[in-house]
Amino acid sequence: MLKKILVIRFSSIGDIVLTSPVVRCLKQQSGSEVHFLTKQSFGAILSDNPYIDKVFTIHKKVSEVLPALRMEGYDVIIDLHRNLRSLQIKLALFRVRHYSFDKLNLEKWLMVKLKINQLPDVHIVDRYLKTAEPLGIKNDGKGLDYFIPPEDELDVNNWIASSGTDVKVLTAPANQSSTAYTAFVIGAAHATKRLPRERIIAWCQQISGPVILLGGPDDRENGEFIAAQCGPHVLNACGKLRLHQSASVVRQARLVITHDTGLMHVAAAFKKPIWSVWGNTIPSFGMYPYYPEGMGPDRRFEVQGLSCRPCSKIGYAECPKGHFRCMREIVSESPG
Repeated sequence: MLKKILVIRFSSIGDIVLTSPVVRCLKQQSGSEVHFLTKQSFGAILSDNPYIDKVFTIHKKVSEVLPALRMEGYDVIIDLHRNLRSLQIKLALFRVRHYSFDKLNLEKWLMVKLKINQLPDVHIVDRYLKTAEPLGIKNDGKGLDYFIPPEDELDVNNWIASSGTDVKVLTAPANQSSTAYTAFVIGAAHATKRLPRERIIAWCQQISGPVILLGGPDDRENGEFIAAQCGPHVLNACGKLRLHQSASVVRQARLVITHDTGLMHVAAAFKKPIWSVWGNTIPSFGMYPYYPEGMGPDRRFEVQGLSCRPCSKIGYAECPKGHFRCMREIVSESPG
């Protein structure tokens, strides 16, 4: 029997959420003690996960945790990042059996540079799980997990009232977990993953009922502008909430409109209806919303037939071609 397993994924928000089925299945199916190694800035995502027994974090270098990792006596390492840092860990713990995730870098390069699609029609979660398959781990079909600490669960009605807005959020019936607002995730790490703000404004104006804008501190000014242009039914929460609090807003929403970003996967973990918006990246990379078996799919908004798309597997600060058609030509709809 395996007593102790180390799972490695250093970043980012979405990728770590996408590893949650691996952690759950390892814990429930192997009965092992499960540890997780990630970057310091993402450790809080895992803090309340009941399937993880211990979280190790690094700031920059793996040498920060190597002495502690050596003392743990791991039976297996599951490397879901497969980069230089994770290689250093595996070399330092060379006696420990390890299994590494296939990142499909060649297939992604062919798709981005030559538009030759050799990518398998398999979600990244199923590829993560395949990494643990030699241990007898099977997909339980339950989808993603995200655990919010009790202190970060937001009473959205009270929070809106305290913000000074006159938006009235109507609580859903007692047998439903959603309230009457739409969460619109306007942020994303790269500009080519984000709709131009005039398109977000136009979309918000199509939505009947309250809208809460979500994003990080870098999105705050943009969110304020959008909210001011749209009127009192749109509330800007960008940069005003911690990640877990934003997740709480997502959990309570009736619908989540989102770019290809971390909160999209958080929304999938809460089994929310998702309208996902795709710019320079494509769902074929295998990182679209991952629901439990028998649920979904999400609604996807993307411009088909652009010869320049995808231009990157990650994103850019601006459109390399200058026209940004992949986002400017998105046709929005009213959710009613």
